[in-house]
Amino acid sequence: MTLLLSGNLAPSASERPPRRYLVSSSRSSAGRAARPLAALLLLAGAAHFARPRTFDALVPRSLPGGPRTWTYASGVAELAIGTAVAVPRTRRIGGLAAAGLFVAVLPGNVKMAVDWRRRPTPYRQGAWARVPLQIPLVWWALRVGRKA
Repeated sequence: MTLLLSGNLAPSASERPPRRYLVSSSRSSAGRAARPLAALLLLAGAAHFARPRTFDALVPRSLPGGPRTWTYASGVAELAIGTAVAVPRTRRIGGLAAAGLFVAVLPGNVKMAVDWRRRPTPYRQGAWARVPLQIPLVWWALRVGRKA
């Protein structure tokens, strides 16, 4: 940033980064829809590292390797996809990747619901409620990607 002789501290137009590199514009509907989706993905990704045991239990046994490996890998994926959704330049691919991720975690949500069949009713209901919740999440992610 240069200090102009007029005393203006604001950067000139040539010194500002192009808008497509900024995180999101509150003026666009794409930015308004993308921000909460990015936040959801970033928080979920961070939770995989803060409380990995919670996520280890969701990993289907049929997958190769240990549950912790899948927990960390999916956490990294959510962080990367959340970042892609937050940045306008990568939002289109981020939205598509988020939709794919939401489809990919569906077996884990079904596994959780089945595993919790002996838990108290509110827990069982909550676990089964997560399964159809994937549908609006996929739709939201596709919408964000299309409007980017």
